[in-house]
Amino acid sequence: MGLNDTPSGERIHIGFFGRRNAGKSSIVNAITSQEIAIVSATKGTTTDPVYKSMELLPLGPVMIIDTPGFDDAGTLGTLRIRKTKQVLNKTDIAVLVIDAAEGFCPCDKELLQLFKARKIPYIIVWNKSDLLTRHILAEPQEIYVSALKKEGIPELRERIGKLVPNTEGKLCLVGDLIHPADFVVLVVPIDKAAPKGRLILPQQQTIRDILEADATAIVVKEYELRETLNNLKKKPALVITDSQVFAKVAADTPADVPLTSFSILMARYKGLLDEAIHGVTAVENLKDGDTVLIAEGCTHHRQCDDIGTVKIPRWLRSYTGKDIKITTCSGTEFPDDLSPYAMIIHCGGCMLNEREVRWRMKCAREQAIPITNYGITIAYMQGILKRSLGIFPYLSEEL
Repeated sequence: MGLNDTPSGERIHIGFFGRRNAGKSSIVNAITSQEIAIVSATKGTTTDPVYKSMELLPLGPVMIIDTPGFDDAGTLGTLRIRKTKQVLNKTDIAVLVIDAAEGFCPCDKELLQLFKARKIPYIIVWNKSDLLTRHILAEPQEIYVSALKKEGIPELRERIGKLVPNTEGKLCLVGDLIHPADFVVLVVPIDKAAPKGRLILPQQQTIRDILEADATAIVVKEYELRETLNNLKKKPALVITDSQVFAKVAADTPADVPLTSFSILMARYKGLLDEAIHGVTAVENLKDGDTVLIAEGCTHHRQCDDIGTVKIPRWLRSYTGKDIKITTCSGTEFPDDLSPYAMIIHCGGCMLNEREVRWRMKCAREQAIPITNYGITIAYMQGILKRSLGIFPYLSEEL
């Protein structure tokens, strides 16, 4: 992946919802000027959410999501509706497509309630407006279009653009913690789970953020850190490490040099940090037979010494001395019912957008299940969490 590419977790997610045959896929194709979704007069043509990353003017990088009909029926239909509800957890802007000739149906009203409950900005699109003799709009967030005749599509695109969340004041990954001309040392072990020839996404994003802050990124392997620090003519502003080698890096980094991890920075960036700091202490309360959920946002091929399914469970059992059960989930699959779990340890969430990370955090909070993340858990068990949070004084004081 090139440095100029926008990861899916950084794109505006625009979801298209509605009942079967309302014209969701036709609207998606018309807005994007591409044949992204299969269109058919047969109800239920879209059977799974369809994702498409693209540049959409005037919005910029977006993730377009076409969903199955929300009025689907039968056993499979129930599963498809569940998939659609999962899409809502990551949707930044919702587009409700209604067949103008048919009008509102119960599933449209349910979708509107879900948008409002999740505080998702939305627009109601009355499709097939060419079949109407007159147009009457009751709400300012409604618009008439005809996907067939391409009528109202430019206006719809502009209206969606006005719903883009305001990112002013949004935290950087690391750029707001450093200054121009600073040195930042990144410790990057060659991870067997990473695709050959690539750095993993948080490492790429951190390098990009450092460069945009006009600072210097120095990338080393874990066994090169000590010599690199000795050879630098000035003290680095920060050392950032992969969590898997936290203990070694902490030992090799002088006490007066700030230290943290990619995972901790990602937790702050995605809005999970404060909750994760409070949640990690649940490790102390684990008992024999407790189940811990290890959740990942991506679906990478697991290697023999995978951090989520092998290393963290091993470290967890060693630290607690307890017979702990481990359950895992990945990708979009996150349990609705969290009651079976004593705690949740989540990955950094680089493949998830902020809205989905915050939704998962909200679900855990409402069900009173502690949630934390990989880097924070590892730093806590290795006794270096307070040091790792030294760049966030308000948090380190709480510890």
